[in-house]
Amino acid sequence: MIVLGIETSCDETAAALVRDDRTILSNIVHSQLDDHRAFGGVVPEIAARAHIAHLDGIVETALNEAGVGFSDLDAVAATAGPGLIGGVMVGATMAKSMALASGKPFIAVNHLEGHSLTPRLTDDVEFPYLLLLVSGGHCQLLAVDGVGSYERLGTTVDDAIGEAFDKTAKLLGLGFPGGPAVEAAATSATEPERFPLSRPMKGRPGCDFSFAGLKTSVRQAADRLPQDENGALTPNDQADLAAAFQTAAAEVAVDRTRNAMQMFLETRNSTKATLVVAGGVAANSKIRAALTGLCDANGFAFVAPPPKLCTDNAAMIAWAGLERHRLGQSDGLDFKPRPRWPLTELDPVA
Repeated sequence: MIVLGIETSCDETAAALVRDDRTILSNIVHSQLDDHRAFGGVVPEIAARAHIAHLDGIVETALNEAGVGFSDLDAVAATAGPGLIGGVMVGATMAKSMALASGKPFIAVNHLEGHSLTPRLTDDVEFPYLLLLVSGGHCQLLAVDGVGSYERLGTTVDDAIGEAFDKTAKLLGLGFPGGPAVEAAATSATEPERFPLSRPMKGRPGCDFSFAGLKTSVRQAADRLPQDENGALTPNDQADLAAAFQTAAAEVAVDRTRNAMQMFLETRNSTKATLVVAGGVAANSKIRAALTGLCDANGFAFVAPPPKLCTDNAAMIAWAGLERHRLGQSDGLDFKPRPRWPLTELDPVA
């Protein structure tokens, strides 16, 4: 079974072919970073126009690299939400058109489910497992019981962790995208514990997150430091603050996940407890290391996809579509893309 996946939910234009033996036949990603860097963040209209300009070529490249034609496909899958609705519409419309022209089923994939099921592609993880989903727009802890079957144990009450990374990078003058910029700067820190930043929600019951207070704490610390005539911090201050922020974010993630582990064990009869971390922030080495230590201390296996499959890509969409297709699910060509689409609104697929 071979499925074509298309991903256009934000600023990555991507297409991939995945086979049901967990082989990625091709995985092509066109980054729009240069298009958005001048604005310090993703501009929705620019992103949608870039998807229109590049998607057909990306799909053609993915098919050619895989050595696959329309007749070899079993289904066409595309991100149908959540995301920037202009971009989502571009990818979903392309997928519907290809499905109609080739007579293949169309599968509307929830972008978050793509991230959630990636460890089954990369590591063949069995249900159920505990998932920490961390990205620019999302920060959730979920029990994953099956395809389409998710129980949310905790979520952010304000900002996502990826957004906190991006805003911190912008505040410190580190550039865009923020996650890699903060991590790179932190490696140069000479006094990584110099700034005692806040750890919102740490030590509280439950599994919810909050990062607004941490962002404020970074800003207040930066405001107390000397700046040049352009308002820039010294490289040393940038590095120490980046390291302090990253450490605080990792500690919050560990604290919230520890509580979720207990909830998971109390409600799931699983002989092998596994924590999966997925989403763009899962590529951060500091957070991975902290969560690995947490798993070691609590008897959980730790799984994180390779960094290139943590950030937005189409292989995860193709795989999620494949999982649904082999369970007999497809969607009509009248499916409407959704800018908001919580995982908990999906129906379990038997």
